Amino acid sequence: MAGKRKHQEEPCPVARGVDLVGERWALLIVRDAFDGVRRFGDFQRSLGVARNILADRLRLLVEEGVLASRPASDGSAYQEYVLTPKGEALFPVIVALRQWGERYLFARGEAHSVLVHRATGEEVGELALRTADGREVTAAGTVVRKVDGGA
Repeated sequence: MAGKRKHQEEPCPVARGVDLVGERWALLIVRDAFDGVRRFGDFQRSLGVARNILADRLRLLVEEGVLASRPASDGSAYQEYVLTPKGEALFPVIVALRQWGERYLFARGEAHSVLVHRATGEEVGELALRTADGREVTAAGTVVRKVDGGA
């Protein structure tokens, strides 16, 4: 995409992040990439999204450095999409959404997938925000320092 994207003008980090990955398909593409999906056709089968929408979101995620496109590892003519370090840094965001959804969007006892540690098979524990010295942080215990016009 030529020119600046909307998020590049926002002084709020949340607004910038939402502008890039806050759309349904973008987040689900990132989720699938964490689950090992690499090829266009596999993303399309997993998500059931229209080809033009998928192509647009993949292009944006590559342009913004969340995914990288490279020749398929099996030597075929296909391209693969892989998470970059910038994309891998979204893992806590995906886990937080997953855990929020498990807590508030499923009835007690309703079946859903579970995130487990690959090596041990243990379920991943609840995310918790902490200060640099290890104290747990709540929303009530924080405040946002707004950027002033001259900063």
